[in-house]
Amino acid sequence: MDIYFDNRQTQTEIANEILKHLEKAIYLAIEKENIKIPVEVSVSFVENKEIQELNKKYRKKDCPTDVLSFPLIDREQLEDGHAPFTIPLGDIIISIPKVIEQAKEYGHSFLRELIYLTVHGMFHLLGYDHINQEEKAIMRNKEEFVMKSINITKNPS
Repeated sequence: MDIYFDNRQTQTEIANEILKHLEKAIYLAIEKENIKIPVEVSVSFVENKEIQELNKKYRKKDCPTDVLSFPLIDREQLEDGHAPFTIPLGDIIISIPKVIEQAKEYGHSFLRELIYLTVHGMFHLLGYDHINQEEKAIMRNKEEFVMKSINITKNPS
Protein backbone atom coordinates (compact mmCIF):
# COMPACT_ATOMS: atom_id res chain seq x y z
CA MET A 1 0.00 0.00 0.00
CA ASP A 2 1.17 3.49 -0.82
CA ILE A 3 0.09 6.44 1.32
CA TYR A 4 0.90 10.00 0.35
CA PHE A 5 0.57 12.92 2.76
CA ASP A 6 0.43 16.53 1.60
CA ASN A 7 0.47 19.26 4.24
CA ARG A 8 -0.88 22.37 2.53
CA GLN A 9 -1.70 24.29 5.70
CA THR A 10 0.62 26.33 7.89
CA GLN A 11 -1.23 26.44 11.21
CA THR A 12 -0.04 23.15 12.66
CA GLU A 13 2.98 20.94 12.16
CA ILE A 14 2.01 17.35 11.43
CA ALA A 15 4.84 15.40 13.05
CA ASN A 16 6.13 12.08 11.71
CA GLU A 17 4.76 10.34 14.82
CA ILE A 18 1.27 11.54 13.92
CA LEU A 19 1.71 10.38 10.32
CA LYS A 20 2.70 6.92 11.59
CA HIS A 21 -0.56 6.74 13.58
CA LEU A 22 -2.50 7.77 10.48
CA GLU A 23 -0.73 5.14 8.37
CA LYS A 24 -1.60 2.46 10.91
CA ALA A 25 -5.26 3.52 10.91
CA ILE A 26 -5.39 3.45 7.10
CA TYR A 27 -3.80 -0.01 7.00
CA LEU A 28 -6.32 -1.27 9.56
CA ALA A 29 -9.26 0.08 7.54
CA ILE A 30 -7.95 -1.74 4.46
CA GLU A 31 -7.36 -4.90 6.50
CA LYS A 32 -10.85 -4.70 8.04
CA GLU A 33 -12.30 -4.66 4.53
CA ASN A 34 -10.13 -7.61 3.47
CA ILE A 35 -8.69 -5.71 0.51
CA LYS A 36 -5.90 -7.83 -0.95
CA ILE A 37 -4.87 -5.78 -3.98
CA PRO A 38 -2.23 -3.03 -3.73
CA VAL A 39 -3.84 0.37 -3.24
CA GLU A 40 -2.80 4.00 -3.01
CA VAL A 41 -4.32 6.72 -0.82
CA SER A 42 -3.64 10.44 -0.71
CA VAL A 43 -4.30 12.47 2.46
CA SER A 44 -4.06 16.27 2.33
CA PHE A 45 -4.12 18.65 5.27
CA VAL A 46 -5.57 22.03 4.35
CA GLU A 47 -6.88 25.35 5.69
CA ASN A 48 -10.61 26.08 5.97
CA LYS A 49 -10.55 28.29 2.86
CA GLU A 50 -9.36 25.45 0.62
CA ILE A 51 -11.79 22.87 1.97
CA GLN A 52 -14.64 25.38 1.69
CA GLU A 53 -13.82 25.92 -1.99
CA LEU A 54 -13.82 22.16 -2.58
CA ASN A 55 -17.03 21.70 -0.59
CA LYS A 56 -18.72 24.42 -2.65
CA LYS A 57 -17.48 23.05 -5.97
CA TYR A 58 -18.23 19.37 -5.39
CA ARG A 59 -21.04 19.35 -2.82
CA LYS A 60 -22.67 22.74 -3.47
CA LYS A 61 -22.16 23.66 0.21
CA ASP A 62 -20.47 27.03 0.68
CA CYS A 63 -18.93 26.39 4.10
CA PRO A 64 -15.83 24.70 5.47
CA THR A 65 -16.20 21.08 6.52
CA ASP A 66 -13.93 18.74 8.45
CA VAL A 67 -13.21 16.06 5.84
CA LEU A 68 -13.93 15.37 2.19
CA SER A 69 -13.32 12.11 0.37
CA PHE A 70 -12.96 11.69 -3.35
CA PRO A 71 -13.08 8.00 -4.31
CA LEU A 72 -11.57 7.12 -7.67
CA ILE A 73 -12.97 3.61 -8.09
CA ASP A 74 -16.07 1.61 -7.22
CA ARG A 75 -16.05 -0.90 -4.39
CA GLU A 76 -16.65 -3.80 -6.79
CA GLN A 77 -13.30 -3.11 -8.44
CA LEU A 78 -11.57 -3.70 -5.10
CA GLU A 79 -13.28 -7.00 -4.45
CA ASP A 80 -11.92 -8.65 -7.60
CA GLY A 81 -8.76 -9.46 -5.65
CA HIS A 82 -6.39 -9.13 -8.61
CA ALA A 83 -4.57 -6.10 -9.96
CA PRO A 84 -1.38 -5.92 -12.02
CA PHE A 85 -0.58 -2.51 -10.53
CA THR A 86 -1.40 -0.32 -7.54
CA ILE A 87 -4.99 0.91 -7.62
CA PRO A 88 -5.58 4.55 -6.54
CA LEU A 89 -8.44 4.53 -4.03
CA GLY A 90 -8.77 8.29 -3.93
CA ASP A 91 -8.09 11.41 -1.93
CA ILE A 92 -8.95 12.45 1.61
CA ILE A 93 -8.88 16.18 2.36
CA ILE A 94 -8.84 17.24 6.03
CA SER A 95 -9.22 20.74 7.44
CA ILE A 96 -6.69 21.15 10.26
CA PRO A 97 -8.53 24.17 11.73
CA LYS A 98 -11.66 21.98 11.92
CA VAL A 99 -9.64 19.20 13.58
CA ILE A 100 -8.50 21.66 16.25
CA GLU A 101 -11.99 23.13 16.69
CA GLN A 102 -13.73 19.75 16.95
CA ALA A 103 -11.15 18.25 19.28
CA LYS A 104 -11.86 21.10 21.69
CA GLU A 105 -15.62 20.87 21.15
CA TYR A 106 -15.73 17.11 21.75
CA GLY A 107 -13.20 17.16 24.57
CA HIS A 108 -10.54 14.92 23.11
CA SER A 109 -7.09 15.19 21.62
CA PHE A 110 -5.99 16.61 18.28
CA LEU A 111 -4.52 13.18 17.46
CA ARG A 112 -7.79 11.36 18.16
CA GLU A 113 -9.79 13.77 16.00
CA LEU A 114 -7.29 13.61 13.13
CA ILE A 115 -7.20 9.82 13.20
CA TYR A 116 -10.98 9.62 13.35
CA LEU A 117 -11.42 11.93 10.34
CA THR A 118 -8.82 9.94 8.41
CA VAL A 119 -10.60 6.67 9.20
CA HIS A 120 -13.96 8.24 8.33
CA GLY A 121 -12.54 9.40 5.00
CA MET A 122 -11.07 5.95 4.34
CA PHE A 123 -14.42 4.23 4.75
CA HIS A 124 -15.93 6.72 2.29
CA LEU A 125 -13.19 5.76 -0.17
CA LEU A 126 -14.09 2.12 0.47
CA GLY A 127 -17.71 2.70 -0.54
CA TYR A 128 -19.47 3.43 2.74
CA ASP A 129 -21.74 6.36 3.49
CA HIS A 130 -24.00 7.65 6.24
CA ILE A 131 -27.02 8.88 4.30
CA ASN A 132 -29.51 6.74 6.22
CA GLN A 133 -29.41 5.31 9.74
CA GLU A 134 -28.61 1.74 8.63
CA GLU A 135 -25.62 2.82 6.52
CA LYS A 136 -24.51 5.20 9.27
CA ALA A 137 -24.53 2.39 11.87
CA ILE A 138 -22.48 0.10 9.61
CA MET A 139 -19.93 2.83 8.92
CA ARG A 140 -19.69 3.87 12.59
CA ASN A 141 -19.09 0.26 13.67
CA LYS A 142 -16.22 -0.06 11.21
CA GLU A 143 -14.74 3.27 12.34
CA GLU A 144 -14.96 2.25 15.99
CA PHE A 145 -13.30 -1.11 15.22
CA VAL A 146 -10.28 0.68 13.75
CA MET A 147 -10.14 3.26 16.53
CA LYS A 148 -10.25 0.56 19.22
CA SER A 149 -7.68 -1.55 17.35
CA ILE A 150 -5.14 1.24 17.66
CA ASN A 151 -6.24 2.05 21.19
CA ILE A 152 -7.58 5.49 20.39
CA THR A 153 -10.61 6.17 22.55
CA LYS A 154 -12.91 9.17 22.69
CA ASN A 155 -10.99 10.64 25.63
CA PRO A 156 -7.39 9.39 25.59
CA SER A 157 -5.37 10.03 28.72
